[in-house]
Amino acid sequence: MTNLLYSEIEEDLRGGVRRVLDDRCPWTGVLAGLEKDEPYDADLWRAVAVQLGCAGLPVPDERGGAGASWRETAVVMEELGRAVAPVPFLSSAVLATAALLAAGDAGADLLAELAAGEKIAVVAVPFSTAPKGPLGTSVRVEDGALTGAVTGVADGAAADVLLVPAPGGLYAVDAADARRTPVTSLDMTRRLCDIALAEAPARRVAEGEAAVRAALTAGAAMLASEQLGLADRCLESTVEYLKTRYQFGRPVGSYQGLKHRLADLWTAVAQARAVARYAAACLASGDPDTDVAVAIAQAHCSAVAVKAAEECVQMHGGIGFTWEHPAHLYLKRAKSSAIALGTPDRHRAALAGLVDLPPA
Repeated sequence: MTNLLYSEIEEDLRGGVRRVLDDRCPWTGVLAGLEKDEPYDADLWRAVAVQLGCAGLPVPDERGGAGASWRETAVVMEELGRAVAPVPFLSSAVLATAALLAAGDAGADLLAELAAGEKIAVVAVPFSTAPKGPLGTSVRVEDGALTGAVTGVADGAAADVLLVPAPGGLYAVDAADARRTPVTSLDMTRRLCDIALAEAPARRVAEGEAAVRAALTAGAAMLASEQLGLADRCLESTVEYLKTRYQFGRPVGSYQGLKHRLADLWTAVAQARAVARYAAACLASGDPDTDVAVAIAQAHCSAVAVKAAEECVQMHGGIGFTWEHPAHLYLKRAKSSAIALGTPDRHRAALAGLVDLPPA
C-alpha cells in the first residue's frame, strides 16, 4: 500500500520552508503586495526557489535538479498555500517543469535553468484548463513563428519563457516577444494575464499534446496539496481565535454549534490530506492510478479549501470581514483555485469516465 505518512526528510523540508515563509511572507506583507504593480514577490521567489532549492525538487540530478520527487514538492506546495505566497511556484516549478520533464532532451537546457531558479516559465494555457479538457488556445505556427492569443494565463506576467501549445507540439517563446496584458484577478497573489503573439520566434520542445497533458495532471495534483495547506491554516487560525475570543463571559469556542462545525471541518481536512498525499505519491511513482487519484484529489480538496476559508471568515465574526484580517486572502485563493485546472464538476466527470461509470 502507498505510504501516506510524511517522512523525516519531508518534515525537515517543511520546517525549513515554513521558517522562510514566516520570516519573509507574513500576511501583512502579502496584503501590502496587492497594492503594487509587481506580478510576484521576487525576493521571496529567490529565497524559496534558489536558496532553498525548491524549484528543482522533482527534477533528477542528471538533469540539473535536486533529485527528489513530487512528494517533496507537494510539501512545499502545502506551505505555500498556508502562507498564500505570491510566487509563481505552481506555474514554473510544477507545470512548466512537468512539461519539460515529459518533453525529453529538446528542452533540457531550459529545464536546468528552471530547476536552478534562474528562469521562470509558464505553460501558456488558460488557468481554468483541466487535464482532460480542451487547451483553449488559438495559436498557429508559420515558418517557425507563433501567432495567436491565449487568455487568463496564471503568472504570465512573471515569466521569462512561455511554453505555448500549438499545432505540432509545445513551443518555447521568449516572453519579451509576446504582448502581455494584465487581468484584474480575484486572487491578486496569483495574477492572470492575456498573451498575444504576432510572429513570435519559437522552438519546438515537444511533439503532440503529451507534455502539456502531463503538466496539467501534475499541476492539478500539486494544487490539491496547496489547497490542503490553505484549508489546514484556516482551521488552525479559526480554532486559535475561538479559544481566545469571549462573549457573554465564556470562550466562543465553547458553544456546541461551533464545536460541531469545527469537528466537521477537521474531518474534511483530514480526508483532504489523505487524497492529496495519495495523488502526490502516485505522481511521484508513475502509478497507473495517477489520473484517478488526481481527479479525486481535486474534486475533494477544492471544495474543502473553499469551505475552510468561508468558515474562517464567518467564525472570526466582524473582524473576519475586514481588509485588516488575512481571512479574505485565504478565501480569494480558495475560490480562484477551485476553478483552476478544472472545476470539481469537471474532475468528477473525468473520474466517472476513468472508472467506467455511465454518463449523467
